Amino acid sequence: MPDHEQRSSYPRRTVLRALTIVSVGAGLVSTGATHAAVARDLRAGMSGADVRELQIRVAGWASDGSRQAFLDVSGYFDAPTEAAVRRFQQAHGLPASGVVDQATHGRLSAMATADGSTAHFEWSQFASPDGSGFAGGTVDEATVRENVRRLMYKLEALRHKLDGRETEVRDGFHSSDHRARLRGPDDSTHTYGGTADIAVASLTTYAVYQAAQSCGFSGLGSYVQSWLHCDSRAEYSHRAPAAWSWHNGVI
Repeated sequence: MPDHEQRSSYPRRTVLRALTIVSVGAGLVSTGATHAAVARDLRAGMSGADVRELQIRVAGWASDGSRQAFLDVSGYFDAPTEAAVRRFQQAHGLPASGVVDQATHGRLSAMATADGSTAHFEWSQFASPDGSGFAGGTVDEATVRENVRRLMYKLEALRHKLDGRETEVRDGFHSSDHRARLRGPDDSTHTYGGTADIAVASLTTYAVYQAAQSCGFSGLGSYVQSWLHCDSRAEYSHRAPAAWSWHNGVI
């Protein structure tokens, strides 16, 4: 992920947008630039890397209720993207125009940190418990990291919908070796990176499950335990298409 040394290597006269995109491994990540220059307004019908990054950041606003839907990160500003932007804007006290103006860019940029993680979630929370970091999974490390990064933004949306309550990540990525020691399935979503088992302060798992149903998760575990399993299995382009798995169904 980009560090401060890499960021300082940009020419002083370079104009950086609020959602400046740079290539990192298999995916894209924002530098979280804070320069005075502004990003272009984004609206329906546009396309590009900045639209793709926008879709990653508003993916947790894929639905306005309990519906099995996720936002396709295609780089094209389609109707579902516009609807997700409107929900994000409304939730953050902005005019729900569906156009990503400078105020909306500011809110989106505020969610990102310099190392590519998000405001309320850190890479270390998702690393494999056996000390292998993000290596040794079903897919390469860069892909795992990108899956984790995208998951963070969905969790940011979930956290916001739960009134900003502290969200504990109890489990994230598992290396294949760690998964074998647990005697779990080899093709577990934990070995792809886009998975977390979470618990939210002062809330039942059932309450978290209800809110998570609007956040674009294609895998939700049982709410009769002390944590909630969340994953994005239907979005893994590097995996055979997986059926949605909401353990207890739509509430």
